[in-house]
Amino acid sequence: MKASWEKIEKNVGVLQVEVDADQVASALDKAFKKVVAKVNVPGFRKGKVPRALFEKKFGIESLYQDALDIILPDAYVQAVEEVQITPVDRPDVDVEQFGQGQTLKFKATVTVKPEVKLGEYKGLEVELADTAVTAEEIDAELARLQERHAELVVLEEGAAQNGDVAVIDFEGFVNDKAFEGGKAEKYSLELGSNSFIPGFEDQVVGMVKGEERDVNVTFPEDYQADNLKGASALFKVKLHDIKRKNFPALDDEFAKDVSEFDTLDEYKADIEKRLHETKVKDAEVKKEVDVVAKAAANAEIEVPAAMIETELNVMVKDFERRISAQGLNLELYYQFTGQTEATLKAQMKEDAEKRVRNNLVLEAISIAENIEATEADVDAEINRMAEQFKRSAEEIRTIFEANGTLAGMKEDLKLKATVDFLVNNMKNA
Repeated sequence: MKASWEKIEKNVGVLQVEVDADQVASALDKAFKKVVAKVNVPGFRKGKVPRALFEKKFGIESLYQDALDIILPDAYVQAVEEVQITPVDRPDVDVEQFGQGQTLKFKATVTVKPEVKLGEYKGLEVELADTAVTAEEIDAELARLQERHAELVVLEEGAAQNGDVAVIDFEGFVNDKAFEGGKAEKYSLELGSNSFIPGFEDQVVGMVKGEERDVNVTFPEDYQADNLKGASALFKVKLHDIKRKNFPALDDEFAKDVSEFDTLDEYKADIEKRLHETKVKDAEVKKEVDVVAKAAANAEIEVPAAMIETELNVMVKDFERRISAQGLNLELYYQFTGQTEATLKAQMKEDAEKRVRNNLVLEAISIAENIEATEADVDAEINRMAEQFKRSAEEIRTIFEANGTLAGMKEDLKLKATVDFLVNNMKNA
């Protein structure tokens, strides 16, 4: 087999391939065995029709497509390996010559992994996040805990205010007609939560127990129900009860109730420690993200659209897995949000391009600096996962080998080692 490669523009080139006639003959033989098993010819059982009779009746050309299907995939893979390119998309194949007794000649227009011209990537400087914990942050955490442990107390008198839970009946009308899903009884609505149509909760504020009020709102233009988008609506609302949160006092008793500490001061010290640990971890992640982004920004690279599309498909699949944990699938998500796959991908496109660009640059740096993940690194990662999931290292390795993803793990570890290299070589490391 002969193969040659010629780049025609940026990341696109033409792969010219010629396959020997004996390989073509072998593919035609295989195609005949496949086709003849399905052919009905009077006087012969299936699969027993002589080759000469088959060709006389149906023509040798009837085998060409099956033979091409047999020979092209392997020939393409061998040619790619021979000219040492890395395709990132399906090729556009044009068969120029194929027939009995002939060599196979075809050309494939191929999008390949782009060349990366690295810029400065060592001695970079990024802004480091402040990991100090402020008194305001500790107070905010205590307020959150107060909120969680607050008791709801029914008010016998007084007006509803933001933060209260209003127990209401409501029914909605558009053009004096009730609409589906617009009615409920004894519904508990937290005022100020912005969980209802904009303007609804604001108009419930100030109501007193037993009061009935007309609430006028306009549905958003992007509302999920098409018949209500941008529509003006009137809700008839009756307030049954007002429940107000009774917050526990911030004292030593509160600390004892919600923690293992005897005093509020001890508990606040623990909150400060935990907030600091979280900030340190977040700051480390930010530092890694920023230094990779800076190295990527300094590089020259033309990211092929095909690679972005592949990453988008990965991101959509990952998004689908995450929403499935909430009992949703993509079809339901699109119905609820009014989005489509196209609009979802449009929102993700910028991040997808950044991911592809960053990974290409990290790969180029790993080559430039001879960074590799060793078998010891793989063993350490498998042991870490075994401890995390409470399974043996042998089980974890078997799972990865069975899925064919052990090489992917090694590649991920190499990229992580490259990120560590960038961090360790920062100007302000």
